[in-house]
Amino acid sequence: MSLYTLGLNHRTAPLDVREQIAFSPDALGHALRDLLARPKVKEAAILSTCNRTEVYVHTAEPQPVARWLEEFHRVPAESLSPHLYTLPRVETVTHAFRVASGLDSMVLGEPQILGQMKQAVRHAEAAGSLGLVLNRLFQRTFAVAKDVRTQTDIGSASISMAAAAVKLAERIFPALSEERLLLIGAGDMIDLTATHFAARNPRSITIANRTLERGQELAARFRAEAITLNEMPERLHEFDIVVTCTASTLPILGKGLLERVVKARRHAPIFIVDLAVPRDVEPEAAELDDVFLYTIDDLSGVVSANLDARRSAVEQAEAIIDTQVGQFMHWIKVRETVPLIRQLREHAEETRRQELDRALKALARGEDPAAVLESLSQGLTNKLLHAPTQALKKPK
Repeated sequence: MSLYTLGLNHRTAPLDVREQIAFSPDALGHALRDLLARPKVKEAAILSTCNRTEVYVHTAEPQPVARWLEEFHRVPAESLSPHLYTLPRVETVTHAFRVASGLDSMVLGEPQILGQMKQAVRHAEAAGSLGLVLNRLFQRTFAVAKDVRTQTDIGSASISMAAAAVKLAERIFPALSEERLLLIGAGDMIDLTATHFAARNPRSITIANRTLERGQELAARFRAEAITLNEMPERLHEFDIVVTCTASTLPILGKGLLERVVKARRHAPIFIVDLAVPRDVEPEAAELDDVFLYTIDDLSGVVSANLDARRSAVEQAEAIIDTQVGQFMHWIKVRETVPLIRQLREHAEETRRQELDRALKALARGEDPAAVLESLSQGLTNKLLHAPTQALKKPK
């Protein structure tokens, strides 16, 4: 059995591929149990974010896991395989450490991914798919990420997706203090977005969410209004800036709805940032005049603009990770020797019992005790050294 990571991310797959194999939080438990039912899969955890979907597995071979991913999402192999990476053993450990530390994110050094990995582990624990090996890997991963955060400046100059949305909005609107903001959803990303926009003192902030209570909790922190998603279509024309990030598996803002919104706004521009994967806004909406639609991939240029300021921190982080990977792989090797040690001890005990039984029978027959002891010692020596001696004689 070995460790593997199978997945795709913002570097290997475009948004329209990533959203096809994204897992909603509600589907993770079922997915993990279904995967664990596959032959030779001992442990599994799934990390699914807007930028990546990755399956961490303790299994004999990775190919069945790739086929499971295709079957579970009903995605043809030819559509998925060009974008899918498979990382074995030490590469899996290195990758997990880099991801948790923010080195593999679209936003270099962003801290949200660590929380997302911890949530992935909680889902795996709840599904019963986390065992000794993956649990040890993730606990070590979280410790490494903490070391990177505290010992380097990797996150000091990072620009989050939420901050990038503000920067783009400022390119379209001369003063955000005059604009009305609608946030759709109430998760961590919308929370962060609300924080960044609130610092610019927009004219108003409204939060639309499936459940009004959850929306009201977030709205209370920003002196905002809360509405339900059912109310949102009738009020959408009131807003100049829309940022959406929900867990919906289907678009909630269609081209037809936005056509009506543009007419109601008399062609005043509406700025929309879709941070969801799968997308909340139909891609065709970008064809409409006066609709400025940006997806999470469109923000990559903004968030990477200050990469040079963090290059030295990246080198320091990579050095920490390299050391920790070596220590974790040592633990793996030690763990793998345990069955061999057990077999050796069982073989030695069986040999001891056989030789002792033979010696006791010889003594019972009245043979010379000194000769019996000599025979006992020779028998033990020869049998215990036979296997190691034969192994040393084999050509390498």
